Amino acid sequence: MRLKFYEENDEHLIEQYTITEEQLRYTMSPKASIELVKQDKNRHAILVLDKDKLVTFFVLHEKEGVKPYSSNEKAILIRAFSTDFYEQGKGYAKAALQFLPGFVSEHFPYINELVLGVNQPNIAAQSLYKKCGFVDEGRLATGFRGVIKVMSYYMNKIDSEKLD
Repeated sequence: MRLKFYEENDEHLIEQYTITEEQLRYTMSPKASIELVKQDKNRHAILVLDKDKLVTFFVLHEKEGVKPYSSNEKAILIRAFSTDFYEQGKGYAKAALQFLPGFVSEHFPYINELVLGVNQPNIAAQSLYKKCGFVDEGRLATGFRGVIKVMSYYMNKIDSEKLD
């Protein structure tokens, strides 16, 4: 499994990706997300591939995108996170979240916090994020479907613990 930035020649992978109406209650489709990526240099579409199959998709959003969720200028927002409907339950989302800190450190070395918003009713997603090291510090924000919990993953946890 690997993470990579979306490129124009990956369009066929997006076309084969299945996202249901139920999933769209909580997230944006990869197709719609990529249209926004094309208009905003601070948005980066990320493909999670198992061999040559797109299994999970999300966008990393820098600068203005993270502001509604965090005042940390070194934070990056994870948005539009989804797993192909036919690939759910196989551990891809968890693996992607576990690979993500290394990917971000490599491509965005100045980032020290991953931030995401999760819809309050989406208990399964909240549980997954907690298992992957994200913490709920009680922050709330307004998302496109109502109130969302803001969760963070601190990249330099070990370094900052040494400073205490």
